[in-house]
Amino acid sequence: MQPASGQAFVGRGFKYGMVWPAVLVILLIGLFPIVYTAIVSFQNIDMFGEDTSFQGGVHYARLMGDARFWQSVLHTMIFLVVALPLELVLGLLLALLFLDRLPGKQIFVALLILPVVTSPIIAGSTWRLLFDNRYGPINQILSWLTGEPATVLWTVNPVYVYPAILLAEVWQWTPFMFLLLLAGLSNVDQSLNEAAELDGAGFWKTFWYVTLPIIKPVILIACLIRALDLFRLFDVVWALTRGGPGTMTETVSIYAYVLAFKQFETSYAAALAVVIIVLLSLVVMAALRRVEFAR
Repeated sequence: MQPASGQAFVGRGFKYGMVWPAVLVILLIGLFPIVYTAIVSFQNIDMFGEDTSFQGGVHYARLMGDARFWQSVLHTMIFLVVALPLELVLGLLLALLFLDRLPGKQIFVALLILPVVTSPIIAGSTWRLLFDNRYGPINQILSWLTGEPATVLWTVNPVYVYPAILLAEVWQWTPFMFLLLLAGLSNVDQSLNEAAELDGAGFWKTFWYVTLPIIKPVILIACLIRALDLFRLFDVVWALTRGGPGTMTETVSIYAYVLAFKQFETSYAAALAVVIIVLLSLVVMAALRRVEFAR
């Protein structure tokens, strides 16, 4: 028995030895930037000098009283609270539509996912052209519909700037929700739905009481992924408005970019990044625990 046990131990050690180099590389790539950012946040590095001595939590204290930071958090939460439910509902409706066999289904699905594979900065630039005041087709279509020239300043007027950004964001990422939810719906045992229909339940009752509880973990994961993406929203907003007018649409990511690469307040930007990383880590842990309970 002892030799067999020794061979098993050697075999297990060999497997771990083969895996550990890859694990160490991943940890180095993933943890080093976070650790270095945390170290820089306790120093005082800016465009005027590089003081690497320990400064305590001065940057964190400044951040807590930074009105512009809290405004950027509010702007980010507005995008998240509005865009996420829209993408979820539209993605779910599209998934229900394409759940059955349809002629040309694969072609339509391929066309629907085109926005997802488009770079966000390119998508934002494209929408900026579409919203252009003089040459954009959206204002031209509005002119045809109303019978008079439409001069809507989509990316400048405070009334229209949020709808413009949300339209671009929902257009690009609804297909992502659609793909995840379609995969979840495709794995639902159809015999359960058929049994509910035999008992007299209609389509929506069957969906609400049978299908929805089954795909709840998929919905939670999809919402978690999109919520994290929306919280670090940068590309589309930057391409459309640069955070304007003024700082009206400035998100947390844009504010961090301005601090680090426009104002060169490196340590202060690092403190902001650490706070966001900690907050997002707590949200992810809470969401994953919720997913475990939903199973």
